[in-house]
Amino acid sequence: MERTCLSDREHLLLEWLNTVLPVAPDRMAPASSDASFRRYFRVWYDGQTRIVMDAPPDKEDCRPFVAIGQAMRGLGLNTPEVLAGDFDQGLLLLTDLGSRQYLAELDERSVTGLYDDALAALACLQTGGDPGSPLLPPYDSALLHREMELFRDWFLGRQLGFNLREDEHQVLDHTFALLANNALEQPKVWVHRDYHSRNLMVTDPDNPGVLDFQDAVVGAVTYDLVSLLRDCYVAWPREQVESWALAHRARLRTLGMSGLDDAEQFLRWFDLMGTQRHLKAIGIFARLNLRDGKPGYLRDIPRTLGYVLAVADRYPDLAALRAMLLARQVDRWEPSS
Repeated sequence: MERTCLSDREHLLLEWLNTVLPVAPDRMAPASSDASFRRYFRVWYDGQTRIVMDAPPDKEDCRPFVAIGQAMRGLGLNTPEVLAGDFDQGLLLLTDLGSRQYLAELDERSVTGLYDDALAALACLQTGGDPGSPLLPPYDSALLHREMELFRDWFLGRQLGFNLREDEHQVLDHTFALLANNALEQPKVWVHRDYHSRNLMVTDPDNPGVLDFQDAVVGAVTYDLVSLLRDCYVAWPREQVESWALAHRARLRTLGMSGLDDAEQFLRWFDLMGTQRHLKAIGIFARLNLRDGKPGYLRDIPRTLGYVLAVADRYPDLAALRAMLLARQVDRWEPSS
């Protein structure tokens, strides 16, 4: 294949492919990128396609991807199979789950079937994974707080340029403690930690294909559920979202999970867990723009902030957060074109 206009890293990748594929690749093209330093390429050879993950070893570690992917496949999830790898160079050769991302396929006609499959796979993960396994770290208070601090630092402080007053810091401190405690009191399961429409692929058979699972943890039962149903990239009516959430609770109870007796409590866990995730996501989107030069994620902040404000409007515990954000007119913020 033609090697002009390739970076040094891409030359390295091609040289490695020549050692692990039975024949030289015919073509290579970007498959996707994510909100990290990883890049993905699709390669064509001998009438087949494979995916190459390029994870520079000074920035990313491939080992969790391999170990966690294998464990999740053992639970019945459709994750890519690792065909070859060089951890020292940060290169993996993977089976190809295709290019039909959930986000591009979701509409009012397809959503029920696609979400049914995604929720069934999630139930396999949540009921099959051992919360006591040493493979996954705990989603503990320190991590929950570090994530929420991204909102204070990168969005309010750096993106918006706010110099917060002491009373505003106190509101955030109180809110973060409330949201962390809400997560920690829930039944513990394996958590993908980024289970949404950009990391799920439409596959036949074994829908969905599941990607980007290397940061999995043991944490709250509602985390992946709200990540999927209150997706930062696509929104659905509240009544439908709550119906899906309660149906998933019923499925988990049928499969033997304890601690889910109170439907009202489950919805509170779900709503507040979503607020923790959405505050984190807003901070990450701002950081991707300011630090990593990826401004495209800014357009998803208004939707994500809308979730925060809508939930805060329903819970007195979050009234101070809502009042603070509205006083700062954060609800009117839009990314510049």
